[in-house]
Amino acid sequence: MYNGHVTPIREEPISSPMTWIAETMLSNDGQVFLETRHLDELRTTAQEIVANPLPFERLSPDLFDMPACRQLMGQVRSQLDDGIGFAIIDRMPVDEFDPETAKKLYWLLMNMTGQIVAQTWDGVLIYDVTDTDKKIKAGNGVRSSKTNQGQSYHIDNAFNLPPDFVGLFCLQTAVEGGISGLISFETVYNQLLAQHKDVIPRLYRPFHFDRQREHAPDGQPTLEKPMVEYDGKTIAFNFNLRLVEQGYEVAGVEMDAEGKAALEALRKVTELPGLGKVFDFERGQIQITNNRQLGHRRTAYTDHAEPAQRRHLVRTWVRNHGRPFYLG
Repeated sequence: MYNGHVTPIREEPISSPMTWIAETMLSNDGQVFLETRHLDELRTTAQEIVANPLPFERLSPDLFDMPACRQLMGQVRSQLDDGIGFAIIDRMPVDEFDPETAKKLYWLLMNMTGQIVAQTWDGVLIYDVTDTDKKIKAGNGVRSSKTNQGQSYHIDNAFNLPPDFVGLFCLQTAVEGGISGLISFETVYNQLLAQHKDVIPRLYRPFHFDRQREHAPDGQPTLEKPMVEYDGKTIAFNFNLRLVEQGYEVAGVEMDAEGKAALEALRKVTELPGLGKVFDFERGQIQITNNRQLGHRRTAYTDHAEPAQRRHLVRTWVRNHGRPFYLG
């Protein structure tokens, strides 16, 4: 979490495998395929899970013989840290398993990428992304993950302690919509340097974020932190424009003119044609993103009428530092 220290400002463009634009990527870039050896391990593990019930929290990859899956998820980890920053694992044969068993297999795979951590202040480790028919308002604690509304680009938990990786497992798709999008923040930063260099220093100074009531009962409803941090090597974003705008509303203060100009520049750059990758997130696929260097979003969607058929993603957060508590 932001400790009040203002990091140095990077003034040079970034060049790495994560500095991509959608127009230069192939349609299957990022895809990682489950081969027969991986599927055989998952089927064997599923049989053991069904025969020996345990809650998610007690399941560890160390309990099962899954060398091929371990090797695959090691490759995924490298792709997230040092490659293009995301992976789409294609795919879990969800029709072969009951939903709880499929979720436990997904849990084991994500554990192979690092430490799974809490996603809410009260300790939820595995989180269902579904529409609850609630509406977002500043300070009311409703996350966009619990609605069918469209999202702008963001990172998860920008308002508290962001995870390193975000995993999403698709159990059910919507009738229409819910299209996924990814964008490289390294590319966004380069565009800012080229087109809006004057706003960059403001991004390194604190903004108010709405904490969405994810804090202790006596905690502060907003948190101040910069949009951009730089450790001398890596640019990391605390990116969620909606929560910043809500944060100022909850705090009851007017955003400064420089802050408004910086957010407007970010809004323009992230919507430039050809920057963001768009794709259908299909049933059985697992999407994992580097949460500090890539932004993700989805379009609004129309759901099925039957509850069992409604759009359902399962989310995990991985953070490879600190403790598994929500605030580390």
